[in-house]
Amino acid sequence: MSTIRVTKSFGFETGHALYGYDGLCKNVHGHSYKLYVTVVGRPIDDQNHVKNGMVIDFKDLKTIVKSEVVDVFDHATVFNKNTPHVELAKTLSDSGHKVLLVDYQPTSEKMVIDFAHRIASRLPAHIKLHNLRLHETATAYAEWYAKDQE
Repeated sequence: MSTIRVTKSFGFETGHALYGYDGLCKNVHGHSYKLYVTVVGRPIDDQNHVKNGMVIDFKDLKTIVKSEVVDVFDHATVFNKNTPHVELAKTLSDSGHKVLLVDYQPTSEKMVIDFAHRIASRLPAHIKLHNLRLHETATAYAEWYAKDQE
């Protein structure tokens, strides 16, 4: 039986600021992120199984990624909770804005690591997260590969 990779893409809007950065991204700004999630497994080979022939139902993968990443980060502003941005975060939150405080600098690189942990923890045991690609812009992205974590 062949091992197959299955990929689904997701889009969401997120704002952030990079505290201590020496460029324009120290200011609060946003991106239209595009996340590509690739899992790996063997297609179900059981004529009596409702998902026969699938590694994972795209709908099931969508449910996981939507609840763990998209619903959490979409239209949120993300700040590192260990920076003075927490004061701005509190002001925004008190004004009804969706704010996330994370324990890392909210770069694409760190976000994709966070997303990998969130998604991998929800996958069925017979399916493994293969890689993630997070586009911050059309021409700039960060990638996470399971094989690089070993």
